[in-house]
Amino acid sequence: MFTDQVKIKFSAGKGGDGVISWRREKYIPKGGPYGGNGGLGGSIIIKSDPQIYSLDDFRNRRHIPADKGGSGGTQNKQGRRGKDLILKVPCGTLIRDGVSGTLLYDLTEPNEEFMLCRGGEGGKGNTFFKSPTHRAPAKCTPGKPGEVCDVELELKLIADVGFMGFPNAGKSTLLSTLSAVDVKIAAYPFTTLKPNLSFIEFDDFSRIYLADIPGIIPDAHADRGLGLSFLRHVERSSTLIYIIDLSGEEERDPFEDFLTLRAEAEAYSPAILNKPFLVALNKMDKGDKNLADFKKRYPFPMETLFEISALKATGLSPFTAKMRELAQKNGKKYR
Repeated sequence: MFTDQVKIKFSAGKGGDGVISWRREKYIPKGGPYGGNGGLGGSIIIKSDPQIYSLDDFRNRRHIPADKGGSGGTQNKQGRRGKDLILKVPCGTLIRDGVSGTLLYDLTEPNEEFMLCRGGEGGKGNTFFKSPTHRAPAKCTPGKPGEVCDVELELKLIADVGFMGFPNAGKSTLLSTLSAVDVKIAAYPFTTLKPNLSFIEFDDFSRIYLADIPGIIPDAHADRGLGLSFLRHVERSSTLIYIIDLSGEEERDPFEDFLTLRAEAEAYSPAILNKPFLVALNKMDKGDKNLADFKKRYPFPMETLFEISALKATGLSPFTAKMRELAQKNGKKYR
């Protein structure tokens, strides 16, 4: 199961308690106070990791506490400091306040860190309260509690190129043909139930990252089908690829499919339509009876249209070259 949104309560560690202790040693008649301070509680830090691709590790966790600080000791010993808890999440994770929904931080770069909850301060031992006028204080303080917060973690995948298309349009086939990723491919709708990430590596060792977004259907923006679960993942892509089944096997009008995809993207976030895009007219190996009609009705430059067959791997070289050009040109502009 692909998890891209979770709500969790985080609790930083409580500070350790201060202690009351007295120095009682031979030949030291006026020993005085000897109690140490408590240790600082552990903090909670959220860190982005490019090797993690989902929030699955948090799926069944409702409360995550950090380590408590140790109590102070005799001989003025400081209590052990609580260990900071560093939690790794994918790049592209948004941290929101769980109550107000306010965005606290957006982890877009690898190895970014955000201090989510600070550990509580340690309490004071009786040595701390010693003064010239109060030589034997019998007083200590407890450690302070750590910060507590309810947080929503939301993942929006970061990819250079996002594939959008109806179920069975051939998105997964195209992804597996262009890259080395092994994805599930079958002749029934909604074969893909989670986004697939991969990359194309070129001769100069540069890469562009691809995201296969599960099939979009009408009213996806209203959470129909897989809906909102995955539309969010096209927001980070700098370039969109609309993959259209030109064969008409599903008894749909290919051009109407294209318009529906655009309408669903706009209904979710109008800014998506400002991204550079290409249209891959897929399944050309099964005939081109709808090609002339599509081109006649298509309102954008013909340079954005590419006739391909993902299954037969035909027409992919110019398509890949143009996709690379757009992705590398726009880079982080739309993230």
